[in-house]
Amino acid sequence: MSADEDSQNEVDSKEQSLLEHLIELRDRLLHMVLAVLILFLLLFPFSEEIFSTVAAPLLALMPEGTSMIATGVTSPFLVPFKLVLLLAVLLAVPYLLHQLWAFVAPGLYSHEKRLAAPLLISSVVLFYCGIAFAYFVVFPLLFAFFIGVSPEGVAVMTDIGQYLDFIIAIFFAFGIAFEMPVATFLLILAGATTPEKMAAKRPYIIVGVFVIGMMLTPPDVISQSLLAVPMWALFEIGLIMSRLFIKPKPLDESDPEFAFHDDGANQPDDEAMEAMMDEMEQEEEENLRRPD
Repeated sequence: MSADEDSQNEVDSKEQSLLEHLIELRDRLLHMVLAVLILFLLLFPFSEEIFSTVAAPLLALMPEGTSMIATGVTSPFLVPFKLVLLLAVLLAVPYLLHQLWAFVAPGLYSHEKRLAAPLLISSVVLFYCGIAFAYFVVFPLLFAFFIGVSPEGVAVMTDIGQYLDFIIAIFFAFGIAFEMPVATFLLILAGATTPEKMAAKRPYIIVGVFVIGMMLTPPDVISQSLLAVPMWALFEIGLIMSRLFIKPKPLDESDPEFAFHDDGANQPDDEAMEAMMDEMEQEEEENLRRPD
């Protein structure tokens, strides 16, 4: 067999392998879409009950005789539709991550597989915990504050479309914020930093989480603090977990950093330095005596 035929066979095998990966990716994406669609069809008949449950923190605090309103013509249909679709995606997250994991797992090393599975599981659990924290803790405090500061004579009648947009933003803000331990652990595991360096930068991180809270939440101090304080606490948890489960690598003497900090190596003594200076002076005198 000639070299040209070998090269052509290698190209064909690579193209076939790429095609197989694309087909597998397509199949897994179809499974993910199908899972979300099935959950959506199962939940949609209960869309009214689901919306009432989501709106319960606000409805429980609204003044007697008031209710939520729908200012858009299609809002009574589209708002529950969007809510059920979002809930279907949230409930399907474990299956979606399983499909992604099954696609990328064959290309990972064994130690990466052992580490990736707990991180994926903890990420999902923390995301759900962030949503639960927002629903059970943040919403009652936040809505009580907003209704309490409403001017006298103003009837609080929130539009259902604006309410849905508001709670979706809060859910995702707290869900992502609760991933702080995983993000801290991954940064230290990747060698980008160390627990000691992260702890030394704690003042900057505290300021940063309050800035993030200001950007991701409505413009009030309560919601900003309710997001920033848990993020700070979760950062501390990530530091503790990294100290417990990530062992620092010992510095080898062959490491360039070790040799760089060895200030006594290859340093000439005082006599050698004087001899070098004398030689340099003699060469300079000889250069001056030479005619141009």
